[in-house]
Amino acid sequence: MPELPEVETVRRGLAHLLTGFTFRSVLDLHPRVLKPASLAPLSTVIGARITSINRRGKFLWFELDRDFVLVAHLGMSGQFLVAQKNRPEPGHVRAHFRLSRGFNKREVAFNDRRTFGWLSVEQLTNGIPQSALHIAADPFDTSFDRTAVIRSIKSRKAEIKSVILNQEIMSGVGNIYADESLWRAKIHPETAACDLSFQKIGALVDAATTVMAEAIEAGGTSFDALYINVNGESGYFKMSLAAYGQEDQPCPRCGREIRRIAFGGRSSHFCSKCQVK
Repeated sequence: MPELPEVETVRRGLAHLLTGFTFRSVLDLHPRVLKPASLAPLSTVIGARITSINRRGKFLWFELDRDFVLVAHLGMSGQFLVAQKNRPEPGHVRAHFRLSRGFNKREVAFNDRRTFGWLSVEQLTNGIPQSALHIAADPFDTSFDRTAVIRSIKSRKAEIKSVILNQEIMSGVGNIYADESLWRAKIHPETAACDLSFQKIGALVDAATTVMAEAIEAGGTSFDALYINVNGESGYFKMSLAAYGQEDQPCPRCGREIRRIAFGGRSSHFCSKCQVK
Protein backbone atom coordinates (compact mmCIF):
# COMPACT_ATOMS: atom_id res chain seq x y z
CA MET A 1 0.00 0.00 0.00
CA PRO A 2 1.31 3.48 -0.80
CA GLU A 3 2.50 5.19 2.39
CA LEU A 4 3.04 8.88 3.11
CA PRO A 5 6.07 9.39 0.84
CA GLU A 6 4.32 7.80 -2.12
CA VAL A 7 1.08 9.73 -1.55
CA GLU A 8 3.01 12.97 -1.06
CA THR A 9 4.87 12.35 -4.31
CA VAL A 10 1.53 11.92 -6.09
CA ARG A 11 0.15 15.04 -4.39
CA ARG A 12 3.10 17.14 -5.51
CA GLY A 13 2.77 15.89 -9.08
CA LEU A 14 -0.94 16.61 -9.20
CA ALA A 15 -0.49 20.04 -7.62
CA HIS A 16 2.19 20.95 -10.16
CA LEU A 17 0.19 19.79 -13.17
CA LEU A 18 -3.43 20.49 -12.23
CA THR A 19 -3.69 23.52 -9.93
CA GLY A 20 -5.86 26.13 -11.66
CA PHE A 21 -7.41 23.60 -14.04
CA THR A 22 -11.19 23.11 -14.28
CA PHE A 23 -12.95 19.76 -14.55
CA ARG A 24 -14.68 19.56 -17.94
CA SER A 25 -15.86 15.95 -17.99
CA VAL A 26 -15.86 12.93 -15.69
CA LEU A 27 -16.36 9.25 -16.45
CA ASP A 28 -17.17 6.90 -13.56
CA LEU A 29 -16.05 3.51 -14.93
CA HIS A 30 -16.28 1.09 -12.00
CA PRO A 31 -19.06 0.41 -9.45
CA ARG A 32 -16.64 0.59 -6.50
CA VAL A 33 -14.67 3.69 -7.42
CA LEU A 34 -17.14 6.00 -5.64
CA LYS A 35 -17.10 5.62 -1.87
CA PRO A 36 -20.62 4.71 -0.65
CA ALA A 37 -20.59 7.62 1.82
CA SER A 38 -19.88 10.16 -0.94
CA LEU A 39 -22.24 13.14 -0.79
CA ALA A 40 -22.71 13.18 -4.56
CA PRO A 41 -21.63 11.46 -7.80
CA LEU A 42 -18.25 12.25 -9.35
CA SER A 43 -19.95 14.31 -12.04
CA THR A 44 -20.62 16.93 -9.35
CA VAL A 45 -17.07 18.23 -9.83
CA ILE A 46 -17.68 19.21 -13.48
CA GLY A 47 -17.18 22.97 -13.77
CA ALA A 48 -15.18 23.18 -10.53
CA ARG A 49 -11.68 24.68 -10.57
CA ILE A 50 -8.84 23.09 -8.59
CA THR A 51 -7.35 25.61 -6.17
CA SER A 52 -4.93 23.27 -4.38
CA ILE A 53 -4.31 19.61 -3.61
CA ASN A 54 -3.85 18.65 0.02
CA ARG A 55 -3.01 15.59 2.05
CA ARG A 56 -3.35 14.18 5.54
CA GLY A 57 -1.52 10.91 6.13
CA LYS A 58 -2.43 8.72 3.16
CA PHE A 59 -5.54 10.73 2.17
CA LEU A 60 -5.52 13.19 -0.76
CA TRP A 61 -8.09 15.79 -1.65
CA PHE A 62 -8.61 18.33 -4.40
CA GLU A 63 -9.61 21.73 -3.00
CA LEU A 64 -12.13 23.33 -5.36
CA ASP A 65 -13.80 26.69 -5.82
CA ARG A 66 -16.89 25.06 -4.34
CA ASP A 67 -18.16 24.16 -0.88
CA PHE A 68 -17.00 20.56 -1.34
CA VAL A 69 -13.79 18.71 -2.18
CA LEU A 70 -12.86 15.60 -4.16
CA VAL A 71 -11.20 13.09 -1.82
CA ALA A 72 -9.05 10.16 -2.90
CA HIS A 73 -7.50 7.18 -1.18
CA LEU A 74 -5.12 5.07 -3.25
CA GLY A 75 -5.79 1.84 -1.36
CA MET A 76 -3.39 -0.92 -2.41
CA SER A 77 -2.74 0.05 -6.01
CA GLY A 78 -4.52 3.30 -6.86
CA GLN A 79 -2.75 5.65 -9.28
CA PHE A 80 -3.43 9.10 -10.71
CA LEU A 81 -1.89 9.18 -14.17
CA VAL A 82 -1.72 12.33 -16.27
CA ALA A 83 -1.96 11.33 -19.94
CA GLN A 84 1.15 11.61 -22.10
CA LYS A 85 1.39 11.08 -25.87
CA ASN A 86 4.21 8.55 -25.63
CA ARG A 87 2.69 6.42 -22.87
CA PRO A 88 0.26 3.51 -23.43
CA GLU A 89 -3.22 3.80 -21.96
CA PRO A 90 -3.39 2.32 -18.43
CA GLY A 91 -5.18 -0.99 -18.18
CA HIS A 92 -7.35 -0.59 -15.07
CA VAL A 93 -8.95 2.86 -15.33
CA ARG A 94 -11.74 3.30 -12.77
CA ALA A 95 -12.42 7.00 -13.43
CA HIS A 96 -11.36 9.41 -16.15
CA PHE A 97 -11.21 13.20 -15.98
CA ARG A 98 -10.77 15.87 -18.66
CA LEU A 99 -9.62 19.29 -17.47
CA SER A 100 -8.63 22.59 -19.00
CA ARG A 101 -7.08 25.94 -18.13
CA GLY A 102 -7.39 28.38 -20.99
CA PHE A 103 -6.02 26.61 -24.06
CA ASN A 104 -4.23 23.99 -21.96
CA LYS A 105 -5.88 20.62 -21.60
CA ARG A 106 -5.17 17.64 -19.37
CA GLU A 107 -6.54 14.12 -19.14
CA VAL A 108 -6.20 12.22 -15.86
CA ALA A 109 -6.95 8.56 -15.16
CA PHE A 110 -7.59 7.05 -11.75
CA ASN A 111 -6.13 3.60 -12.36
CA ASP A 112 -6.52 0.83 -9.78
CA ARG A 113 -5.70 -2.80 -10.49
CA ARG A 114 -6.91 -4.17 -7.14
CA THR A 115 -9.90 -1.81 -6.79
CA PHE A 116 -9.37 -0.99 -3.10
CA GLY A 117 -8.87 2.71 -3.83
CA TRP A 118 -11.79 5.13 -3.96
CA LEU A 119 -12.95 8.66 -4.68
CA SER A 120 -15.50 10.69 -2.76
CA VAL A 121 -17.20 14.07 -2.84
CA GLU A 122 -17.13 15.51 0.68
CA GLN A 123 -17.32 18.68 2.73
CA LEU A 124 -14.57 19.92 5.01
CA THR A 125 -14.66 20.18 8.79
CA ASN A 126 -11.91 22.44 10.14
CA GLY A 127 -10.11 22.01 6.84
CA ILE A 128 -10.23 18.19 6.84
CA PRO A 129 -12.63 16.01 4.80
CA GLN A 130 -15.01 13.71 6.63
CA SER A 131 -13.14 10.55 5.63
CA ALA A 132 -9.93 11.77 7.26
CA LEU A 133 -11.27 13.33 10.47
CA HIS A 134 -10.12 10.33 12.50
CA ILE A 135 -6.61 10.50 11.03
CA ALA A 136 -3.89 12.10 13.15
CA ALA A 137 -1.52 14.72 11.81
CA ASP A 138 1.68 13.41 10.25
CA PRO A 139 5.17 14.77 11.03
CA PHE A 140 5.04 17.15 8.04
CA ASP A 141 1.74 18.73 9.08
CA THR A 142 1.99 22.16 10.71
CA SER A 143 -0.41 20.94 13.41
CA PHE A 144 1.82 17.98 14.35
CA ASP A 145 2.54 18.00 18.10
CA ARG A 146 5.69 15.93 18.62
CA THR A 147 5.48 16.03 22.42
CA ALA A 148 1.84 14.91 22.49
CA VAL A 149 2.57 12.09 20.04
CA ILE A 150 5.47 10.84 22.17
CA ARG A 151 3.24 10.85 25.26
CA SER A 152 0.50 9.00 23.40
CA ILE A 153 2.92 6.32 22.22
CA LYS A 154 4.37 5.97 25.73
CA SER A 155 0.88 5.33 27.15
CA ARG A 156 0.31 2.25 24.96
CA LYS A 157 0.96 -1.31 26.10
CA ALA A 158 0.93 -2.74 22.58
CA GLU A 159 4.04 -3.63 20.60
CA ILE A 160 5.76 -0.53 19.31
CA LYS A 161 5.42 -1.43 15.65
CA SER A 162 1.64 -1.75 15.89
CA VAL A 163 1.54 1.58 17.73
CA ILE A 164 3.42 3.53 15.07
CA LEU A 165 1.22 1.92 12.41
CA ASN A 166 -1.84 3.35 14.19
CA GLN A 167 -2.98 6.22 11.96
CA GLU A 168 -4.92 7.79 14.83
CA ILE A 169 -1.68 8.42 16.76
CA MET A 170 0.70 9.53 14.00
CA SER A 171 -0.35 9.14 10.40
CA GLY A 172 1.55 8.23 7.27
CA VAL A 173 3.70 5.36 8.51
CA GLY A 174 3.04 1.97 6.94
CA ASN A 175 4.94 -1.31 7.01
CA ILE A 176 7.92 -0.14 4.95
CA TYR A 177 8.73 2.99 6.91
CA ALA A 178 7.87 1.39 10.25
CA ASP A 179 10.61 -1.20 9.69
CA GLU A 180 13.05 1.46 8.51
CA SER A 181 12.31 3.80 11.41
CA LEU A 182 12.63 1.07 14.01
CA TRP A 183 15.93 -0.02 12.47
CA ARG A 184 17.28 3.54 12.58
CA ALA A 185 16.18 4.00 16.19
CA LYS A 186 17.56 0.54 17.17
CA ILE A 187 14.22 -0.65 18.57
CA HIS A 188 12.90 -4.21 18.30
CA PRO A 189 9.43 -4.19 16.67
CA GLU A 190 7.92 -6.36 19.41
CA THR A 191 9.00 -4.14 22.31
CA ALA A 192 6.04 -2.81 24.31
CA ALA A 193 5.65 0.91 23.65
CA CYS A 194 5.23 1.67 27.35
CA ASP A 195 8.62 0.06 28.10
CA LEU A 196 10.46 2.59 25.97
CA SER A 197 11.79 5.82 27.43
CA PHE A 198 10.44 9.17 26.26
CA GLN A 199 13.86 9.83 24.76
CA LYS A 200 13.82 6.57 22.80
CA ILE A 201 10.32 7.22 21.49
CA GLY A 202 11.39 10.72 20.48
CA ALA A 203 14.28 9.21 18.55
CA LEU A 204 11.83 6.89 16.80
CA VAL A 205 9.48 9.73 15.84
CA ASP A 206 12.46 11.68 14.50
CA ALA A 207 13.69 8.62 12.59
CA ALA A 208 10.27 8.20 10.99
CA THR A 209 10.27 11.86 9.99
CA THR A 210 13.76 11.64 8.51
CA VAL A 211 13.29 8.40 6.62
CA MET A 212 10.00 9.56 5.10
CA ALA A 213 11.56 12.89 4.09
CA GLU A 214 14.37 11.02 2.35
CA ALA A 215 11.85 8.75 0.64
CA ILE A 216 9.86 11.76 -0.62
CA GLU A 217 13.02 13.16 -2.19
CA ALA A 218 13.58 9.79 -3.91
CA GLY A 219 10.01 9.75 -5.23
CA GLY A 220 8.84 7.04 -2.85
CA THR A 221 9.44 3.29 -2.86
CA SER A 222 8.49 1.15 -5.85
CA PHE A 223 8.73 -2.64 -5.87
CA ASP A 224 6.50 -3.14 -8.91
CA ALA A 225 4.13 -1.23 -11.19
CA LEU A 226 1.50 -0.85 -8.44
CA TYR A 227 3.13 2.38 -7.30
CA ILE A 228 4.21 4.99 -9.86
CA ASN A 229 3.93 8.75 -9.83
CA VAL A 230 1.60 10.85 -12.01
CA ASN A 231 4.09 10.68 -14.88
CA GLY A 232 4.29 6.89 -14.71
CA GLU A 233 7.73 6.90 -13.08
CA SER A 234 8.91 4.64 -10.25
CA GLY A 235 10.31 5.85 -6.93
CA TYR A 236 13.88 4.93 -6.06
CA PHE A 237 13.98 4.76 -2.27
CA LYS A 238 14.06 0.95 -2.58
CA MET A 239 17.80 1.36 -3.17
CA SER A 240 18.19 2.91 0.30
CA LEU A 241 16.22 0.39 2.37
CA ALA A 242 18.21 -1.01 5.30
CA ALA A 243 15.66 -3.40 6.82
CA TYR A 244 12.38 -3.75 4.94
CA GLY A 245 12.53 -6.57 2.40
CA GLN A 246 16.19 -7.23 3.23
CA GLU A 247 15.79 -10.69 4.79
CA ASP A 248 19.12 -12.58 4.94
CA GLN A 249 21.02 -9.51 3.74
CA PRO A 250 23.72 -8.04 6.02
CA CYS A 251 22.67 -5.21 8.29
CA PRO A 252 24.26 -2.01 6.91
CA ARG A 253 25.24 -1.05 10.47
CA CYS A 254 26.70 -4.22 12.00
CA GLY A 255 26.77 -6.89 9.31
CA ARG A 256 24.42 -9.34 11.06
CA GLU A 257 21.73 -10.82 8.82
CA ILE A 258 18.39 -9.02 8.70
CA ARG A 259 15.62 -11.28 10.02
CA ARG A 260 11.96 -11.45 9.06
CA ILE A 261 9.17 -12.40 11.47
CA ALA A 262 5.41 -12.59 11.09
CA PHE A 263 3.75 -9.55 12.62
CA GLY A 264 0.00 -8.93 12.70
CA GLY A 265 -0.68 -10.62 9.39
CA ARG A 266 2.34 -9.02 7.71
CA SER A 267 6.12 -9.27 7.85
CA SER A 268 8.51 -7.32 10.04
CA HIS A 269 12.21 -6.96 9.27
CA PHE A 270 14.89 -6.15 11.84
CA CYS A 271 18.47 -6.76 12.91
CA SER A 272 18.70 -9.15 15.86
CA LYS A 273 21.97 -7.54 17.01
CA CYS A 274 21.11 -3.85 16.64
CA GLN A 275 17.46 -4.18 17.68
CA VAL A 276 17.34 -6.20 20.89
CA LYS A 277 13.96 -6.80 22.56
